[in-house]
Amino acid sequence: MTQHQSNLDAQSPSRPLNVAIVGATGAVGIELMGCLERRGFPVASLRLLASPRSAGKTLPFRGQDLVVEPLGPNSFDGIDVALFSAGATISRQYAPVAVAAGCVVVDNSSAFRMDEDVPLVVPEVNGALLADQPKVVANPNCVAAIAVMALQPLHAHNKVTRVIGATYQSASGAGAQAMAELEASTAAYLKGEAYAPQVLPHPYAFNLFSHNAGVDAETGYNGEELKAMAEIRKIMSAPDMRLSFTCVRVPVLRAHSMSLVVEFENPVTPGEAEAWLADAPGVRLVNDHAANHYPMPNEASGGDDVLVGRIRADLSDPTGRTLSLFLSGDQLLKGAALNAVQIAEALPR
Repeated sequence: MTQHQSNLDAQSPSRPLNVAIVGATGAVGIELMGCLERRGFPVASLRLLASPRSAGKTLPFRGQDLVVEPLGPNSFDGIDVALFSAGATISRQYAPVAVAAGCVVVDNSSAFRMDEDVPLVVPEVNGALLADQPKVVANPNCVAAIAVMALQPLHAHNKVTRVIGATYQSASGAGAQAMAELEASTAAYLKGEAYAPQVLPHPYAFNLFSHNAGVDAETGYNGEELKAMAEIRKIMSAPDMRLSFTCVRVPVLRAHSMSLVVEFENPVTPGEAEAWLADAPGVRLVNDHAANHYPMPNEASGGDDVLVGRIRADLSDPTGRTLSLFLSGDQLLKGAALNAVQIAEALPR
């Protein structure tokens, strides 16, 4: 019996599934394993897949050391669910292979997000789409996934017509190497040593800069901003929602934060918004005005909930239809791995 074929005890009463992780050695891949273990996902067997240079490494899962295998054309034989986190090129090449092998694909890349035949899912928002038993499910961009956790509970009570957002995005969104660069460049800065950026285009320690996605010459928006806006509309089934985002990298390891100015169809009060958000699944209200305590990335990091607070009326809108708020969520969890595992949990079986 090979390593990936060994039985692994599942805590859930649901039918155990054979699971594969593509990109298992990356930052999101490691978090996918952690989410499966922590949430008691019903895993019968776990197959870890990565590039040939990572093959042979071992990673711990439920008390066992599993061997990483090279991704190939037969990697999905016998697999029920494959969690992809290895980039759009790999997803486009191997997702059809996985589907042909009878596997359901949950893809964390941008490859299929805007395909009209592929659902783009945040389970708390539009998980009902999974009842149609799709063969491929797209996991959203991290900004979109975190933003809709706050926007949807508001939208459900009072239609959101416009959002102006500014993001404060962590190193984890650019992968494990960017996280390592932030740590190394910070250490060098504190020692007074020079550090030449290798992963990101600008110095990262004690600095911030516009998201390093390419800028569209026609609109002036970068790719991250355009993706976030398009995906929020798709997830929330709100094609007419007016959105404008500015995405910025900040020297934080793994939690994205954002400031949102939200315009509603009808007048709204901060108290109403607080009540709606307090009842929303996956959201934790952090809105202590007296203590000046609001969402912070160090409190969001490592947690499943999206923290929402700093809720206040927009004084520039005399109609009373606009609120400002601030939120923070773990990019590697709700922005990536956790949402993917939640999708897999909600799949019909």
